[in-house]
Amino acid sequence: MTEELRTSVVGSHARPSWFVAGIAAAERGEFGPADLEEMLDDAVDLALRDQEEAGIDIVSDGEMRRAGFFTAEFFRRVTGVRALPPARRLGAGAHDQQHRYEVLEPIAAPDGLGVVAEYRYAATRTKRPLKVTLPGPYTLSGRLDSGLGHVYAERNAAAEAFVPILRAELEGLLAAGANFIQIDEPSPAIHPDAPADFSALFNAAVEPIVGRARLGAHLCFGNYLGRPLARRTYRPVLDAMLGFRVDELVLEFANREMAEVAILGEIAAAGRHVGAGVIDVKNSYLETAHDVAERIDAVLAAGVPAAGLTLVPDCGFSQTPRAATRAKLRAMVAGRDLVLGRTEREDR
Repeated sequence: MTEELRTSVVGSHARPSWFVAGIAAAERGEFGPADLEEMLDDAVDLALRDQEEAGIDIVSDGEMRRAGFFTAEFFRRVTGVRALPPARRLGAGAHDQQHRYEVLEPIAAPDGLGVVAEYRYAATRTKRPLKVTLPGPYTLSGRLDSGLGHVYAERNAAAEAFVPILRAELEGLLAAGANFIQIDEPSPAIHPDAPADFSALFNAAVEPIVGRARLGAHLCFGNYLGRPLARRTYRPVLDAMLGFRVDELVLEFANREMAEVAILGEIAAAGRHVGAGVIDVKNSYLETAHDVAERIDAVLAAGVPAAGLTLVPDCGFSQTPRAATRAKLRAMVAGRDLVLGRTEREDR
């Protein structure tokens, strides 16, 4: 792994057609537990292989065991809630078609959220540095659609109820050997006016492992069906982001044609490393190495030191076809190599 201009992913990997068909079959009851486990193992292996073949430095398990749009799988492990039908089933795809839950009693996760087991398997399948991802407390509480007035006064109280659940999961990951953990909490970007202290919630969840593992926070603008969910600007939530006790902020820029890239210099000056999105996962256009190199140049020109920069896609690839995903990963690495090669020539 190069020490400068590292490449990584945000989390999820593309779902191949056989995997999508298999999940549908499993949900119809056509798989036994061993069948499902074998398929999920194979999917993780595929995600890792695609990343390694592309040359990615820091890989993930592709979140392949999280069959729903990522919070769905976690709620299979949460007690005190009941699944509700989507608010809308027909018409153009949008965020109001996602899963939602009613709160029946105080929530708990007696057997954890399953992320520790995900890590343990993936760690046996790659020799590259491995990043583990999981959602933050406010993101998880966003799936609670009713029953808040009965059990929790409002969403903030429900988010606080997820804090001990996440703390236990993070401590379990640390004990299992994980040393790079990323929390996906796009809430400040998506809910800039919400009456919530996002950094306090986030910091309460990660407090047991601060300083004991590399911590990142991924804050994007939404990607369900490739559609953003927010006004796409980080400026109003910069202070909230800098309040997160993390080593690295992972942010979305390629889909916005590198708008607000200057903000990265402020983040670097505040002592944070940066995961800069230089691949647009919401666009079917396949970037060239030169496209990516131009985006990297813009990030470096903003004042981000190469040693404090990781190059990533804007978001996960779960909403992107696999062929496009593989091409985009290769382009990201090739663009990085162009920049490194040019820098080496200039230094001679």
